[in-house]
Amino acid sequence: MLGSLAARPPPPGLARLLRARPWPAASRGAGGAPAARPGPAGPPFVPAAAARGRREPAVTGSAALPWRGAAGGGRQRRQGPVGAPSALLAGGVPAAEGPPPGPGGPGGYRSGVRGAAAPAGLLVAALAACYVRDRATKEDALLEAARFNNVSEVNRLLLEGTDVNARHRLGWTALMVAAINRNSSMVKTLLAANADPNLGDEFSSVYETAKEKGLHSLEVLVTREDEFNNRLNIRASFRGCTALHYAVLADDYLTVKLLLDGGANPLQKNEMGHTPLDYAREGEVMNLLRASETKFQEEQRRRKIEERRRFPLEQRLKEHIIGQESAIATVGAAIRRKENGWYDEEHPLVFLFLGSSGIGKTELAKQTAKYIHKDVKKGFIRLDMSEFQERHEVAKFIGSPPGYVGHEEGGQLTKKLRQCPNAVVLFDEVDKAHPDVLTIMLQLFDEGRLTDGKGKTIDCKDAIFIMTSNVASDEIAQHALQLRQEAMEISKKRIAENLEDVQVTEKITISKQFKEKVIRPILKAHFRRDEFLGRINEIVYFLPFCHSELIQLVNKELNFWAKKAKARHNITLLWDREVMDVLADGYNLHYGARSIKHEVERRVVNQLAAAYEQDLLPRGCTLRITVEDSDKQLLKTKDSSAPSAEKTKMPTLRLEIVEKDSKSRKLDIQAPLNPENIAYFL
Repeated sequence: MLGSLAARPPPPGLARLLRARPWPAASRGAGGAPAARPGPAGPPFVPAAAARGRREPAVTGSAALPWRGAAGGGRQRRQGPVGAPSALLAGGVPAAEGPPPGPGGPGGYRSGVRGAAAPAGLLVAALAACYVRDRATKEDALLEAARFNNVSEVNRLLLEGTDVNARHRLGWTALMVAAINRNSSMVKTLLAANADPNLGDEFSSVYETAKEKGLHSLEVLVTREDEFNNRLNIRASFRGCTALHYAVLADDYLTVKLLLDGGANPLQKNEMGHTPLDYAREGEVMNLLRASETKFQEEQRRRKIEERRRFPLEQRLKEHIIGQESAIATVGAAIRRKENGWYDEEHPLVFLFLGSSGIGKTELAKQTAKYIHKDVKKGFIRLDMSEFQERHEVAKFIGSPPGYVGHEEGGQLTKKLRQCPNAVVLFDEVDKAHPDVLTIMLQLFDEGRLTDGKGKTIDCKDAIFIMTSNVASDEIAQHALQLRQEAMEISKKRIAENLEDVQVTEKITISKQFKEKVIRPILKAHFRRDEFLGRINEIVYFLPFCHSELIQLVNKELNFWAKKAKARHNITLLWDREVMDVLADGYNLHYGARSIKHEVERRVVNQLAAAYEQDLLPRGCTLRITVEDSDKQLLKTKDSSAPSAEKTKMPTLRLEIVEKDSKSRKLDIQAPLNPENIAYFL
């Protein structure tokens, strides 16, 4: 087979590689200059251009030097840092200034390969690649047709169901290929077929991609040049570049306009943080991009306003947070003022969330960050203040001073705020922090600026700071329960009086008098400074869950495990309202929603795991959770007949398998061994 493959002509990239000029000492002329290459007279031709039917002579002599990686040294010549706009094209020269030189130009092959000939192993691998290419998929054929501007072939492949957004194995799409090769008619065809203009390239530099894919760098280089474009810097990073980035690099006005009209985002950044405008040359392409950026920003702002009008922040938060309507309304109102310009630009927003553990304080901060920022990793900063209980740990907050260990690393807060000055910052359990940390927060909350250990000032007036604390949580919980009990008694009294407009409600509001007379003295005694409390815009109170909210929590937890059972074991899990009532009784005032989570795990998930271990759950079955009295307990323990067990009338949960005829069959699950009844032998 290799013999038949060897008879075939090699691909253009491999041909250039095999014709690469050798650099032994004997081949150099006087002064170390490369000796003249024997062969027919006349200028060499660019293989890529010849493949498209054009005979473009390569630039020779000194005119070709900007296109070379390095003159005979194998080093990539740079005119700026890798990834900068001037470094993406070979030699830092824009693509519109001319084609690259052919293999016979000064310096030989552009990648700087040295040596007399390619290794035999590389030749065999390349010949095998030719064989694989003949058996290419439809997606590969689409990419090849896009490169050579074969519109009819692309239309045929698309009619056969080829994915228009299919990627090359090294990361690019057909639309990117068409854009970098200035094939505007192909770009128009692909956009009409719903090609996504905002997909980012997964190809990095030649060497990084070779390392990621486990390939030889020469193989990646040849593939990139033959199947994408040979005018790009082999060392620059292209990860995240869209078709619009490549069209701007090619300086093709028509393609850029087609992509913008097709929905391309002119503000989208690649991995290096550059937008297409960063790569544009002075002229009509740059003017078009500037106008498009302004138009896109205005359209984006208008869409956000409309979306926020139709789906307010409060509505979005309620989709993820159960209960706490008063807290959601307070946070939503403050953020609405900030977003619409009705706020003090000189001071950041500061919240203090008070309430028991597991009641939704941290989750509300997370969901607020998701609403404001698309990139939550950068837009949400969480600091656990239990890590800052000692005075010397203040250095972790803002960075070590000069001369100390870790000075160059910066602080946990200052480093992240520098990356995203308008982030949502969560100080979790702030009551555990050392007083010196609170002193730093005074400046942060008042003037919206912070000076790090290096002496650099960070302006973060647009940030939102949220502190959570369990201080006074018992007082808040007891007061809320008392208010709720009073509300229920009033409702019952009105029902007894046969009033028609009676509404039984569990919604309560903490009075202002309770906040001033009870909560504020507790906060002042703990934080020991009025100026700290005075810088807080809103103190938000989180109340214990009412019964209807507990039912929602139980239902949410059971749905979570039902999805797990369906995905992992193809088991359908069913339950009724009575089951949720029983599980809701496991609510603990001090542990909040976590107590419901643990109750479901103890009383339901433990049985599911035991039944699965004992091979009682056939795959694809339907399970129903039912309620039984305690005298018919599920687990057969030895002390189940004890008098204490008979006195307990606590309802229990049991699993049943629903048969095809809708009849139920109870599962007989054997209890695991009790550690107290295990005899240990020495």
